[in-house]
Amino acid sequence: MTWLPVLAGLAAGAAAVLLLPAAPRAPVPPPARRWLLLVPVPGIVLLLLVGSGVPAALLLLATLLAAGGRALVGVRRRRAESTRTAERVLETCELVAAELVAGQSPVVALRRAAEEWPALAPVAEAGGLGSDPAVALHDLSRTPGAADLRLVAAAWTVAHRTGSGLADALGRVAGAIRDRRTTARVVASELASARATARLVAALPVAMLVLGGGHGSGAWEFLLGHPVGVACLAAGVTLGLAGLWWIERIADGVSR
Repeated sequence: MTWLPVLAGLAAGAAAVLLLPAAPRAPVPPPARRWLLLVPVPGIVLLLLVGSGVPAALLLLATLLAAGGRALVGVRRRRAESTRTAERVLETCELVAAELVAGQSPVVALRRAAEEWPALAPVAEAGGLGSDPAVALHDLSRTPGAADLRLVAAAWTVAHRTGSGLADALGRVAGAIRDRRTTARVVASELASARATARLVAALPVAMLVLGGGHGSGAWEFLLGHPVGVACLAAGVTLGLAGLWWIERIADGVSR
């Protein structure tokens, strides 16, 4: 068949594109995407072994589906981790403010907060060594979900330079963060319906195929056994995954 070399060429081209250096945009850790290099390999190997493009294309499609599913799961895990970090920031701010109101020193308050949230240990260590904790707070604020630590660092700096009460400043910051978290939860609840609709739209073609297969329409035989059917199936899966990824990116953009 003339389309077999085309399939092999596309797979090899995809591997070559993945090997190209990334554009100079936001830095992405290389290990996070290194596994994508393995996506075209199974189809190429099977194509060389059995000499048939349909099984190779199906295996490549299954690998693509697994890769896309893993990417979507990774997006949701990162979002959940970011949400937990944001909640930790609010709890930390409230805890430090409460410790200061109780008469503890800022260093002791930071150490107490670091016991509850180990990621705050560099900040507590900086305070114990006499350095400015605001610098360490700014560094920690680069962690996904910890952007509100910039407010804490700003309050810390203002209180240090003006001599005003740090406990009162952190209390006001905690109130502001609490209001922002309430708004974020409202936005997340509104976006949940959009995500559910996207998943439903992605699942509808599969449901229709199952219903059609029960009536003997032969849709599965066409999709899994004919080159044109495999191409249609690949296009549908790719577009479905792209749609789910797109709605997740839009939702993340709105959440920020």
